[in-house]
Amino acid sequence: MAGGAVGGGYLPAATPAFAQALPKSPIEAPEHPPGSFAGIVNKVKPGVVSVKVKLDDSASDDDEGGSTGPNGQNLQNVPPQLREFFKRFGENGGPGGMQPQHRGSRGAVGSGFIISADGYVVTNNHVVDHAKTVQVTLDDGRTLDAKVIGKDAKTDVALLKIKEGGNFPYVQFGKTAPQVGDWVVAIGNPFGLGGTVTAGIVSARGRDIGAGPYDDFLQIDAPINKGNSGGPTFNVNGEVVGVNTAIASPSGGSVGLAFAIPSDTVQAVVDQLRTDGKVARGYLGVQIQPVTQDIAEGLGLQKAKGALVDHAENGTPAAKAGLKSGDVIEKVNGESVDSARELSRRIASMKPGAKVELSYLRGGKSDTATVTLGTMPTDGSKVAAREDDGSGQVRLGLGLAPAAQVGLSDQGVAVVQVDPDGPAAAKGIEQGDLILDVGGQSVSSPSDVAAQVRSAESSGRKAVLMRVKSAKGQTRFVAISLSKNAG
Repeated sequence: MAGGAVGGGYLPAATPAFAQALPKSPIEAPEHPPGSFAGIVNKVKPGVVSVKVKLDDSASDDDEGGSTGPNGQNLQNVPPQLREFFKRFGENGGPGGMQPQHRGSRGAVGSGFIISADGYVVTNNHVVDHAKTVQVTLDDGRTLDAKVIGKDAKTDVALLKIKEGGNFPYVQFGKTAPQVGDWVVAIGNPFGLGGTVTAGIVSARGRDIGAGPYDDFLQIDAPINKGNSGGPTFNVNGEVVGVNTAIASPSGGSVGLAFAIPSDTVQAVVDQLRTDGKVARGYLGVQIQPVTQDIAEGLGLQKAKGALVDHAENGTPAAKAGLKSGDVIEKVNGESVDSARELSRRIASMKPGAKVELSYLRGGKSDTATVTLGTMPTDGSKVAAREDDGSGQVRLGLGLAPAAQVGLSDQGVAVVQVDPDGPAAAKGIEQGDLILDVGGQSVSSPSDVAAQVRSAESSGRKAVLMRVKSAKGQTRFVAISLSKNAG
């Protein structure tokens, strides 16, 4: 029996020493157990809202169907591996479908967060695009009318203002960027279930998912689903470090691949929207392309870094500052530029009228130029930068003739023949293209091309750089690897 009593958990009745060891009162559990996000959630959740939109009549059938992305992209023309990146978190979207935010119900739902006591709200542009009316539902259950103050399609950020006056709870942007591996908490309105909290870590930074010209997303693995668009991602201090915008998913649901706009980008855009209702971006006026390894060898560079100036538009800030075709921009205000896309983002993040010091290489020598940025055109007739993915690079082995001789142009050397089975055809060089210069020198005959190729070989270059103009009038740099039969 004694053994059974012990096994049943009974204590001896008379053991004074043991009794004195018992606590005199129950141990109080901590308010939030270690590892809990409850403290953060309680602090910030009142500042997160659900956003409901009714669409105006300008929303086209494509906007409501499954064939377009948030900025009007025709998803039928998008490579399959990128289509899911254009998925936005809308209402009533079928699993695995490519539906954008707008639905046949002429409405959309999303998320947002209040950033000031007077009721300014941040969300995604694609949540409120084509909005006829907008309402936000607060954490306390109130549904209030809001108006769109401004929106920016290029970064997918929009700013709203609650129409009713009041002293609203709000959240703040983080002062430092999160690091890969940091914990984050996402709060939003997935599938219309407002106030939903999920947690994860920052999986990567600087993601380019092909959604826009200034992609620089945080990748997080906190579960995100349709309706989370525009909602905040918080750090462990309760500060906003990102705005949830897109997911990659073969099923339409969360698979741990979510993307958020970094808070520094959001804050810069919101500041302009709040002041001006629109975003004005800095403008250089150059067409640029990446410095590939072949191009770096053609220029004699040790590393494939920077942005290669393909062309400086006449009358633009870049042209006025003396930048020319063939320059490689390496730094902006003393900070290194790793790629053409990074240069585009850096310049676009600055305000028109700002003075910028550009460090560049020309003919193997370093130089600097001070540029007063213009305003990026918004009519689509010009762009601040054009990037070439390198797919048009070619090698020699082409049939050439003076451009004037074949009536194509009064300058340059015409490509009159391309071996369809050769490397040039595989790289996109076509009959009718013009070679304008080789190794930085203008050419007008096949012998000029051959001479510059030999010059590059004699100087120990592994590649020779050419500037080529397509039949459509677009120019680009291509680096041709040199071999024994290159001439």
